[in-house]
Amino acid sequence: MAELKNNYYQSVYDVTSLIPKGRVSTYGAIADYLSLGSARMVGWALNQVHASDQDVPAHRVINRKGELSGRMHFETPTIMQEKLEKEGIEVVDHKVVNFKELNWHPEELEF
Repeated sequence: MAELKNNYYQSVYDVTSLIPKGRVSTYGAIADYLSLGSARMVGWALNQVHASDQDVPAHRVINRKGELSGRMHFETPTIMQEKLEKEGIEVVDHKVVNFKELNWHPEELEF
């Protein structure tokens, strides 16, 4: 079971690492793309990235309403917003402004 969890987490990390700078994606979009689990499972995986040695832009993953619902899982509750703003993404009241325009879905990948 641990190996399955590790493979799932790695798949989530791999897709999350493809989100372009200055764009965001949702837990649900990643879950749909992987056809494994749910948005909540993607959140669990991203919550564990801090314990790994990988550099994954978990700050770019938000909920389906455009809210920074994962902000409490960072070193401080403001880091997620700070990282997004550093990439040019405006955040007001813990919500991404222009979410629909900035939302990226893994299906946009070109191979």
